[in-house]
Amino acid sequence: MAETAKLELDGKRFDIPVVVGTENEKGLDISRLHSETGYITLDPGYANTGSCTSAITYIDGEKGILRYRGIDIAELCEKSTFMEVCYLLIYGELPTAEQYTKFKDKVLFHSLIHEDMKSFFTSYPGHAHPMAILSAMVCSLSVYHPELLKPDQLPHERDQTITRLLSKVRVLAAFAYKRSVGEAFVYSRPELDYLSNFLHMMFTTPVKLYEPDEVTRKALDVLFILHADHEQNCSTSTVRMVGSSKANLFASISAGICALWGPLHGGANQAVIEMLEAIAADGGNYKKYIDRAKDKNDPFRLMGFGHRVYKNYDPRAQIIKKHCDEVLNKLGIHDPILEIAKRIEEVALTDPYFIERKLYPNVDFYSGILYRAMKIPTNMFTVMFALGRLPGWIAHWKEMVEEPGMRIARPRQIYIGEQQRPYKPMHER
Repeated sequence: MAETAKLELDGKRFDIPVVVGTENEKGLDISRLHSETGYITLDPGYANTGSCTSAITYIDGEKGILRYRGIDIAELCEKSTFMEVCYLLIYGELPTAEQYTKFKDKVLFHSLIHEDMKSFFTSYPGHAHPMAILSAMVCSLSVYHPELLKPDQLPHERDQTITRLLSKVRVLAAFAYKRSVGEAFVYSRPELDYLSNFLHMMFTTPVKLYEPDEVTRKALDVLFILHADHEQNCSTSTVRMVGSSKANLFASISAGICALWGPLHGGANQAVIEMLEAIAADGGNYKKYIDRAKDKNDPFRLMGFGHRVYKNYDPRAQIIKKHCDEVLNKLGIHDPILEIAKRIEEVALTDPYFIERKLYPNVDFYSGILYRAMKIPTNMFTVMFALGRLPGWIAHWKEMVEEPGMRIARPRQIYIGEQQRPYKPMHER
């Protein structure tokens, strides 16, 4: 017999089904609560609300666990590639050699964008933020691929949309960067892999060919794998909500990019670097800023610490920290920002103030340092996050639209405004 919870309201008792996940996560199914009781639940920020069931990503914030389709994130970073992780997230299993080759070839084949789109880029002012350009250009793809906009696509049509988007987004991101620095657009090279092509399009100029080195390419591979999915975060939930109206994939992903742009979400790694640079400019006195963070009367926040889900060390931060040391050593870079970050982390991991509040380093704390080492400018950090998160967004969109009986997302509210009152003419106000 299925387990149920008992709810007593207005002298009546109601059974609420208990939903148990494969990792023994438990939730209360309140989908019929309003129809049976007239009540709704109130949960600001959805801090304790499950909006869906999903087979894509598992997180245990207390234990610091992150798995994609059941595979631990550390193992994927060590043994897999971003392209393989894309396939795993979107299609549910690691690909065979034949599946991987076909998938990779399809993605690489569709790297060209319509030439007319170049005029869109040149219409933006040079100081435009690359995230603004990226979100607009992703939505604009729908104009050039009307054949991919059917609300009820067949599986092969859905696959066409997915592979085109995966390929073209990195081109749009590279072009957005080129526009921001006033350089000529660079096209992909067929002999380069997915990430090497992106670096080539970013950094090659008419007078100098950029040859991606293996250290940088591998570091970017790891960063993208770490960012590939994180279950129902703000941007992923946005993609699902927009997609639930049967909006096409381009529009849904564009909305997710806009959600990611916020400094409390994908923009946090940029905020971390700006904070560390400010500390360095202030003589590197990191203890001063730790004291400020602990002062309840000081509005200063120590960026890159704490997480809505993780109440332990973010497993992604541990992996990135290791790669920071390796990459900077191999590239011969001494970045004082990294030393300040390490000193802050050492204090925070032993200070009762941070321990009691479970404020551990998160993924944003070290990712910006790696991007700096790759010569990625600060205003591109969130774009890099978007490129990495793309397969997760796609996977959640695909999972949702393929679910039988998919419903449009429509949260409720508790109204706290004025009760009914008459209209007052202007001369009486």
